[in-house]
Amino acid sequence: MDNSVKTIAPANEAGIRAAARILREGGLVAFPTETVYGLGADACNGKAVAAIFAAKGRPHFNPLIVHVENLAVAENHGRFSTGARRLAEVFWPGALTLVVPRRPESDLSLLVSAGLDSVALRAPSHAIARALLAETGRPIAAPSANPSGGVSPTTADHVAEGLADRIDFLLDGGPVPLGLESTVVGFAGEQPVLLRPGAIAREDIEAVVGPLAKPDDTIRSPGQLASHYAPNAALRLNAHRKRDGELLLGFGAVADATLNLSPRGDLGEAAANLFAMLRLLDKQGSAIAVSPIPEKGLGEAINDRLQRAAAPRTPQRDTP
Repeated sequence: MDNSVKTIAPANEAGIRAAARILREGGLVAFPTETVYGLGADACNGKAVAAIFAAKGRPHFNPLIVHVENLAVAENHGRFSTGARRLAEVFWPGALTLVVPRRPESDLSLLVSAGLDSVALRAPSHAIARALLAETGRPIAAPSANPSGGVSPTTADHVAEGLADRIDFLLDGGPVPLGLESTVVGFAGEQPVLLRPGAIAREDIEAVVGPLAKPDDTIRSPGQLASHYAPNAALRLNAHRKRDGELLLGFGAVADATLNLSPRGDLGEAAANLFAMLRLLDKQGSAIAVSPIPEKGLGEAINDRLQRAAAPRTPQRDTP
């Protein structure tokens, strides 16, 4: 663990109380959710929200997800259509973010919406995140707790490696269970739009609200930048074997994999291992080949992350 982080504490009652106090005072707190570790600030405090962008080196046009306790709190800040409310009722608390029209009377900082008239809202299911929300008594804006564009953190060590002394407090709750960011769904009227594939599969969402449309090129949610989730090493996707100088991130029955996301071909296991294994391989070499991942279920989200990680790097990216 990198001790340059100002304060690191176990996610027990005392740690959660201390973290909540720091959030209420305008500080930055990294904490676990069921998806990845988040970098949290009081979503109603503009100065605190601005500190998130500064700590991550995050472009200000890239909106933030606001974490709330439940649908009742979310409706204080966003207008929920019939479809959006149905999704919240089925999947909250859980790994689904809903982008809905922002209420003019909401006291959320305008920075969380990055100049848009919408807001991204999620009620997490992780016990530590929920306890922190309850203790803080305020919505928490929280993108992933890593430098902008880099590999998302799934352990407290990952947070410490990337953000060092840029944050005030780190709640160590151990490895996160899902290891893949939330699915993000927006709405064009009543038409649901898949803005970002994630830890809840497209098929499960479509079973509730029908077919999901494709997004346009407008940045309306986190995770839509072409280059994102990227290690320092070059990535080559859909590789059936590694080349000289490459490390192989395998999936399924791959004989010469350096690391294997799931030897048995389980997409849930692969999703949970993705970011942690990318980080490990990134420390070992300068080129990573990745086995083909089936484009079904959680495979859609895994492939989305890999394609963005392999994309040409944008000027907005800060390397960890």
